[in-house]
Amino acid sequence: MNDITTMRAVSQDVIGGPEVLKEIRLPRPAAGVGEILVRVHAAGVNPTDWKHRAIPGLMLGEPPFVLGWDVSGVVEAAGLGVTLFKPGDEVFGMLPYPQGAGSHAEYVTGPARAFAPKPAAIDHVQAGALPLAALTAWQALVDTARVQDGSRVLIHAAAGGVGHLAVQIAKAHGAYVIGTASAPKHDFVRNLGADEVLDYRTTDITEAVRDADVVVDAQGSEHAMGSLRSLRAGGLLVSLRLDDGIPALAREAARLGVRAEVMLVEHDHAGMLAIARLVAEGRLRAEIAGTFELADAAKAHALGETGRTAGKLVLTVR
Repeated sequence: MNDITTMRAVSQDVIGGPEVLKEIRLPRPAAGVGEILVRVHAAGVNPTDWKHRAIPGLMLGEPPFVLGWDVSGVVEAAGLGVTLFKPGDEVFGMLPYPQGAGSHAEYVTGPARAFAPKPAAIDHVQAGALPLAALTAWQALVDTARVQDGSRVLIHAAAGGVGHLAVQIAKAHGAYVIGTASAPKHDFVRNLGADEVLDYRTTDITEAVRDADVVVDAQGSEHAMGSLRSLRAGGLLVSLRLDDGIPALAREAARLGVRAEVMLVEHDHAGMLAIARLVAEGRLRAEIAGTFELADAAKAHALGETGRTAGKLVLTVR
């Protein structure tokens, strides 16, 4: 008989390569005030997972810890004061970033308002792939850049986890979308709705694009510095990477007469509801690059770190 007081989880005791990830048993959490306890069915794996696993001194501090911010599953229990969900409800959402990590496990707790009802049209794998990457794209394009009908939007790494969702969200808001990707991924990006796709390996993007209203760049301030030159006067670059080059990026943006914002994704009930609506309308879907059992998390990390996948990797929990 299974011990209902514990659960399976993937953890690590040291910083290192994928091999440091181990399946262990931990105490099953309980829903606190304003929280729900979710039985995890699927959880996305994102670049921030393997970076926290491998790079000392990031925002989670020192291990041991359980990674994972994406969640799709079923409510097991609702804590005091929760009115949005009841046991048995199917939900998806993003745990508070970064300190709320822990979804690479059988059960996880989080604020009720970090979740939304899972769209009936998709399964848990699809739903588990969406939250962190889709919220990042939504908060960059809609909340920060206010993309609207006719906006010209340049999305770097348009075949990636955030990028392929950003293409769809920008198109859903009427934007003209230019994506960058390697040549083998061009058809994939076009099928997402991109109006133009440029090969970053053979094209000088800063010469090819000079009149964007918005640039979304997830590759760090050094790359973002060049991306400023793709903006029209007054245009906005949204950088999705925190690093030491942020002050220099702001100075260069001011010098060029454009704007630059550096954004960190936040858990967001309203954003999750908006994402769910786009899914229900058939305007947003995650491309699943691969699924892995919870015990095979190390394989998912190793594949993700190759940089060759298109879309999202997902852990399934049975």
